[in-house]
Amino acid sequence: MITQNIYYDILLICGVIILSYSFGWVSKLTRIPSVLLLILFGIGCQFAMRYFNLHLGPSAFNLLQLLGIVGLIMIVLEAALDLTLTREKRPLILKAFAVAFVALSGSAVVLAYLIQEFLNFEFYVALVYAIPLSVMSSAIIIPSVKQLSQSRKEFMIYESTFSDILGIMFFYFAIGTPKDATALSIVKEVGFNVLITVSLSVFISYLLVLIFQKIEENARLFLLIAVLIALYSVGKIFHLSSLIVILIFGLTLSNYKLFFSGKLQKWIDPGVLKKINKEFHLVTLESAFVVRTFFFVVFGMTLDLASLLNVGTAIISISLVLALYVVRLISLRLFMKSINPEWFIAPRGLITVLLFFGIPEAYVQHNFSSGILLYAILMTGLVMTIGMIFYQNEADDVAELHFDNLAELDKELVKRE
Repeated sequence: MITQNIYYDILLICGVIILSYSFGWVSKLTRIPSVLLLILFGIGCQFAMRYFNLHLGPSAFNLLQLLGIVGLIMIVLEAALDLTLTREKRPLILKAFAVAFVALSGSAVVLAYLIQEFLNFEFYVALVYAIPLSVMSSAIIIPSVKQLSQSRKEFMIYESTFSDILGIMFFYFAIGTPKDATALSIVKEVGFNVLITVSLSVFISYLLVLIFQKIEENARLFLLIAVLIALYSVGKIFHLSSLIVILIFGLTLSNYKLFFSGKLQKWIDPGVLKKINKEFHLVTLESAFVVRTFFFVVFGMTLDLASLLNVGTAIISISLVLALYVVRLISLRLFMKSINPEWFIAPRGLITVLLFFGIPEAYVQHNFSSGILLYAILMTGLVMTIGMIFYQNEADDVAELHFDNLAELDKELVKRE
């Protein structure tokens, strides 16, 4: 409880949700990310609570971590349900994966070197701190790219989702691997982990789809969410890349015609799965909105604002953010000709905070200011906002048709009907 009256707390919770919804309108009009507005609102709440002598309590950081984990699951699931897999999109998916991998790996190495130089950390410890800062936030990107052309929007959704998944995998491999481990042993462990996780994810996804299409009770959607969260938690306990389970299940449900083709088609009821997909997408969207809202508001309320006034913190933060955009520029140029506005869309947010709070005690360095985290989130969010404001949207590329006479045009139209 924040106040001494439960009904005041209920009013506050409802007010935050209503305000978050209004931030969505503001974001559409101004292109300022709604997540940035939520963080600023949380900071405002922090000042208000100090004025009225109110306290969040010692469990605030535990609440933040819980909201972050559930929010992460909902966001990736929401993104997976939005993605349609076709042969035509294979080049786009591969390009997005390549950019995400190169940008994440390059950023982590460059930032680790800078952190080592600025703060005198061991390189491996610096790498543990660099990985969270290298991950783009799908929580911010997905709701912010809706006004882009379809191809650019899909690219950013794929890239940010891959960045989340790869970033989380790299981070947990880094903190779970001995500092003196060889590169070969790390590669073997990562490969084995991914192979096991993908195999289990495919099996579990098929099984869940087949089981839940048989359930007729109205409460099956939240039951499914509970099962997915439980699977994620079990995977984490056994040090598996649990986010892959969420991603593959979402892709299986949204692309059931592809995954259940041929002889497998007889095992599904397309009408039921189409209904489940539509309803589940809505529930996931709404749940992600609520969880994301409270995560970023609570994050804003728990920030150490005094660290922002430190000149050294500001210099380190600016250097790290500049390095992020240089690496991103190189990564995009390797695989794409046109990089605007993709170059500007590289915000840090949910995953960065979640992984930062997940750094084990053995790696914790008290001279790493949390202000660096806040600066990175605010500056990358601001750059994205400015880039989106000045970006002029364009239509998707379509094939140009040439006709010498009307008869040829008629034939083409008949063929396309």
